[in-house]
This record gives sequence, structure tokens and C-alpha cells, in this order.
Amino acid sequence: MSNANFSFVLETPARSAAEAQEHFAAKLTVETDAWDVKTDLERGRTNFIVIDVRSREAYDERHIAGAISLPYRSMNAETTAQLPKDKVMVTYCWHPGCNSSTKGALRLAALGFRVKELIGGLEYFIKEGGRVEGTLES
Repeated sequence: MSNANFSFVLETPARSAAEAQEHFAAKLTVETDAWDVKTDLERGRTNFIVIDVRSREAYDERHIAGAISLPYRSMNAETTAQLPKDKVMVTYCWHPGCNSSTKGALRLAALGFRVKELIGGLEYFIKEGGRVEGTLES
């Protein structure tokens, strides 16, 4: 039997406007989207580095043009020593169902880097028309 007055949306109350503003502002400091990355790359922006955190084999098949391969499981002080601390690192994996970019972002942050996660990953970067490289057809 259904209760016409029950709301799944409102079962958990919404935060106040001020609390929601604080949450969403904080969220944007650690995330970026495919269109923003694609557009900044097209404009030649160099104040961030795009990092593919998937396996080297996946990177070789297809990756964001200009991205570097740094699988998250291999991230440590030695493997990241060449990365500049004055640039923001942008991590990505394959698609929204993959959390390797989150794991990579966490590891980079723990190593002292400023980092943002590319939401949607490579899948959404391709959907936005971003340029890719690799052995597979685009």
C-alpha cells in the first residue's frame, strides 16, 4: 500500500541554503568536468596536468591527448617526483563507474599535490569531443 504523502526525494531533509552553498562550493574545488578540461586543453592552458590513472595497457589503447600515464597503484614519492607542485593535477579513469581517479587523487593529495578529479572520466571526455590518442580508433 502506498502513502501518497510520502516523498522519496524528501525522506532525507534538504540542507539549508547556506549549508548547500558551502557543500557545492567545496565540491567544485576537487572536481572538474570533461567540457572544462577539453576546452582548456584546446585553449592551450598549461597550469594543470592531466593524469590517466588506469593501467599502462589501457592508457596505450586510448587516452586524453597529452595526458601522462601514472597508474594510481604505482603512485608514491619516487614516481611523482618529476611532477611540479605548482600545477593542479587532474586525474581520470574510464567512466563514472570507475573510482580509480578518486584513488589516484587521494594518493596525490597525500603526497602534497593540489588535485581535481575529472568527473565522467575518459568516456565523457570523448562524448564532449575531446581529442584522444592511442592504438584504438577514436
